Amino acid sequence: MIAGVSLIERVWQRVQACQSLDACVVATDDQRIYDAVLAFGGEAVMTSPSHHTGTDRIAEALQSYPQATQILNIQGDEPLIEPSLIDKLAETLITEPEISLATAANPFSQPALLDDPNVVKVVLRADGNALYFSRSPLPYQRQASLEHTYYRHKGIYAYQRGFLEQFVTWPPSSLEVAESLEQLRALEHGAQIRVLITDDTSGGIDTLEQALELEALLNQSSHSPQ
Repeated sequence: MIAGVSLIERVWQRVQACQSLDACVVATDDQRIYDAVLAFGGEAVMTSPSHHTGTDRIAEALQSYPQATQILNIQGDEPLIEPSLIDKLAETLITEPEISLATAANPFSQPALLDDPNVVKVVLRADGNALYFSRSPLPYQRQASLEHTYYRHKGIYAYQRGFLEQFVTWPPSSLEVAESLEQLRALEHGAQIRVLITDDTSGGIDTLEQALELEALLNQSSHSPQ
């Protein structure tokens, strides 16, 4: 619970403000999450507890939705994610069907987070696709460059269905296991990942400390004069 509302419901509320989605389903292996989603009127599906990544979990849930052609993985710990960003990713897949996988990133607004392994970094190719993702500061600046921009990867993915179904047939890769980042499996198999740059600086809730910080912020906002 964060300021009286569960984390998963806060994410659900953000998704309900989107214009480009036909459905929103919570895929989980936790009965408590499943029950909580149904209690606030959402749709949920139970999946196997053996999945190593959210992508693998979504692929199982997708079997119940044969009509779905494009899929967005909006992670359940992103309570402040901008609905407009979700819509932009959805529209990118529809208007550019040659893009199999897309995600998003924003320039770092807090340089101190560069050393936080809970915050994922991405470096880009010249064409806007991802070159690499890491939990370490990326790149290491042996010679400081004022022109270089550090990008924080956001916890959202957009897939064409065919690519998602292919992705889960690949075994976890060595880089994926080392960094605990599923998108590296795609890069190791030669897939291209389009990265949309956004000014949405919201981050995921990965620790109790971050949850308490968000709660304090929300409580402060609710008591601020309008």
